[in-house]
Amino acid sequence: MFNVGDLAVYPAHGVGVIEAIEQKSIGGAEHTFYIMRILENDMKIMIPQSNADNVGLRQVISDEDVERVYSILQDKDVTFTPQTWNRRYREYMEKIKTGSIFDLAAVLRDLYILQMDKPLSFGERKMLDTARNLLIKEISIAKQKDEEEIAEGIESIFQIEGAPIPD
Repeated sequence: MFNVGDLAVYPAHGVGVIEAIEQKSIGGAEHTFYIMRILENDMKIMIPQSNADNVGLRQVISDEDVERVYSILQDKDVTFTPQTWNRRYREYMEKIKTGSIFDLAAVLRDLYILQMDKPLSFGERKMLDTARNLLIKEISIAKQKDEEEIAEGIESIFQIEGAPIPD
């Protein structure tokens, strides 16, 4: 359950604020909706309250979860199975759509590592940017720090081996 003013995360769109909770009559039945505004782009989303769990609407991560995200990003011991870019793209998109911050971190890490080995397709580059932006926004809110500071910390993980976890 969310209340007006709560921050929440909507999969593949990022952090938003619940601006209202409204009753709507659809097909003769009354339904309750969260009206959510995504912080990144001011997009408004209506989410049926009864379906919030199914679509992956969740709270912003905790400090403890942030540490786990950084540990996923720092785990460079990843093996890739040979597959086409579009199959890889579909798999990564499915992970992003789960709404799990940990799946999102794994997608970002994998794409960063993959681009060191070979050029990413246009879709993969766009996905890397999306995953990066979603992760930075949520971590900055969770840690109450500037997005630029979080971005620099994440970039440092992939530029310097053994970089310390930003706090």
